[in-house]
Amino acid sequence: MLKLERCEVLFFRFINTIKRIYPQQIYNNFLKIQFFLLNNFVYEVHSSMSLRDKIDNDYKNALKSKDKNKISTYRLILSGVKDLDINNRSGPNKKETDDEDIKKLLKKMIKQRSESIEIYKKNNRSDLLEIEQGELNVLSEYLPKQLSEADTKKICEEIIKSSGASSIKDMGKVMGELKKNHADTIDFSKAGQIIKNLLNI
Repeated sequence: MLKLERCEVLFFRFINTIKRIYPQQIYNNFLKIQFFLLNNFVYEVHSSMSLRDKIDNDYKNALKSKDKNKISTYRLILSGVKDLDINNRSGPNKKETDDEDIKKLLKKMIKQRSESIEIYKKNNRSDLLEIEQGELNVLSEYLPKQLSEADTKKICEEIIKSSGASSIKDMGKVMGELKKNHADTIDFSKAGQIIKNLLNI
């Protein structure tokens, strides 16, 4: 597939050719159609990218816009992905780093920054808090929106009821169901505590 930038260049060259050949009204109508098609093409290309490609593409855009905060965050992510590549290729079960591996890395990085944010809030370190929040915002763009604590509790209650869990011994079964259906949208450190509280009632 041609790179997206190359496709855009070819598209606008084509538009200029049409403008010279056809009357203005026809050209205007054609332009509306082509911009609609281009927008959908860009969306399809972006949505079909691997997570690694999306991050790499956004990093390049940050370099172009000279957004220092985003640049530093993307470099941290890409450094982490590189470490994953090394570990995955050198371990006993060699494999290519996939989207799931990168999601786990992002979740770990998000957790670290969430914990730091709480510490900086308590110590009134707004300067450091702002940096961590900026990094957290970038990291969160690549994962589905996390469920609120109230929604997480509701889902835990439903699973406990449907699975017949009645004691703390059943916690593993409840967590297993959560991971099966809500792996990308639930903070499992919070979910674990919620389940413990519910099963101890």
